[in-house]
Amino acid sequence: MRPRPALSLSDLAVPLAFAALKLVLEALAVRNYGWFRDELYYIACSRHLAWGYVDHPPLSIALLAASRALLGDSLVALRTLPALAGAAGVVVIGLLARALGGGRLAQALACLCAVLAPVYLLLDHIYTMNAFDQLLWTLAAWLLVRALDEERPTLWMALGIVMGLGLLDKISMMWFGGALFAGLLLTPHRRVLRTPWPWLAGALALAMFAPHLVWQAQHGWPTLEFMRNATQLKMTRTPLAEFVLQQVLVMNPATLPVWLGGLVWCLRSSRWRILGLMFLAVAVLLAASGSSRPNYLTVAYPVLLAAGGVAIERLTAARGRAWARAVVIAAVALLGAPVVPMGLPVLPVEAFIGYQQALGIRQRSQERTAEGELPQYYADMFGWEEMAERVARVYHGLPPEERAKCGIYAENYGEAGAIDFFGPRHGLPPALSGHNSYWLWGPRGVSGEVLIVLGGSRADQEASFRSVTLADSVRCGHCMPYERGLPIWVGRGLRMPLRELWPRLRMYT
Repeated sequence: MRPRPALSLSDLAVPLAFAALKLVLEALAVRNYGWFRDELYYIACSRHLAWGYVDHPPLSIALLAASRALLGDSLVALRTLPALAGAAGVVVIGLLARALGGGRLAQALACLCAVLAPVYLLLDHIYTMNAFDQLLWTLAAWLLVRALDEERPTLWMALGIVMGLGLLDKISMMWFGGALFAGLLLTPHRRVLRTPWPWLAGALALAMFAPHLVWQAQHGWPTLEFMRNATQLKMTRTPLAEFVLQQVLVMNPATLPVWLGGLVWCLRSSRWRILGLMFLAVAVLLAASGSSRPNYLTVAYPVLLAAGGVAIERLTAARGRAWARAVVIAAVALLGAPVVPMGLPVLPVEAFIGYQQALGIRQRSQERTAEGELPQYYADMFGWEEMAERVARVYHGLPPEERAKCGIYAENYGEAGAIDFFGPRHGLPPALSGHNSYWLWGPRGVSGEVLIVLGGSRADQEASFRSVTLADSVRCGHCMPYERGLPIWVGRGLRMPLRELWPRLRMYT
């Protein structure tokens, strides 16, 4: 057990400076482009608070409900919490570098790499569970390092709480728990398994996760169906070479020497080999699946960034090498800054399209859908309000007696979320959908006598309705190709009562 000096303000100075830089970058782009598809869905979920949802646990939704109650529904308000979570994550990465024995250079290098990583910029820019997942993984890693270093039972209990919160945010925290158990078994740290503390930490995490497990059981384990369908129907297969290449791109090529050096440093360290083995365990699991998004692994990189900062700091510690420290920081900053627009919408759309082509860097599509000139994560920020406006024109063009009983059905949660969010200002009723958690919320009392349906073919609609009219189509310039020209149908006389039809509409993907 090593005595550890108390944390002082000077220990936080470097991480706080980079956290402030992170917030400045996020603030510059907070209003750019528009609402992201998943944000609209998350807002809809926050109106249906529960212990679970088809595609995610409840924590991020509960936080969003609280944020909306306090800050409102503006784009800036929505994105405040993920930006703060990202900034907090930068601070914890700096603390992690310190816990591994690093000084200010190690902290600065690790934090700089975290700020420049396109994947972190993007995930902290939009409201999803991923910003909190990243923070909780980093916090768990820091607590683990301290628990192994200081042998204090309270740190294991704190780790259990963080892992429990992580599970309530995203079930990928299971990867952390599994990798931790494997790492303990494969290193001399296995001795802690003879104490009650790791086991109590795991039990505490599972106890916190239990309400969500109960919800899953009550609803027929929808997340398992969702994951199976997403793997088989939605996600693309990612060859190993492509998986590795995407790691370099999403983390920013300029940071490669840092995190790769951190991995080597961990594996060569008898004390911290467990951290390298944990990273490799998660990496092998994801790469072997072949259908995991490359960005799934990025939750595990903060440890490597911190370790890489320590390794480079020690390599440049000799007298006469002070210049090397400045060169390393400058090189990472200068080479990494041009990649920032790949993860944060700081450029106007047309400028970004040209810049992306000039830079020659584009992340591979992770789903079986065609992309346009924008990558999916940017294209999904366009077209939603225009879609609601088009639907509103059709809705208000109906005779009053039809409008009084008309419902709106959307084929996916993004479209349904857009109707639910932008619709009230246009006098639209709530949206219906069979996609993910929308299916659980049911037909909302809609009879199906008259339905406005977004998407699908005429043959599909004629199979369901006695009368079908193509009323309009969606027009959007930069949205995903499959949303462009999306037909807006008016179906009359549903051939089967909607409540009877509803079980057939379930689509968990």
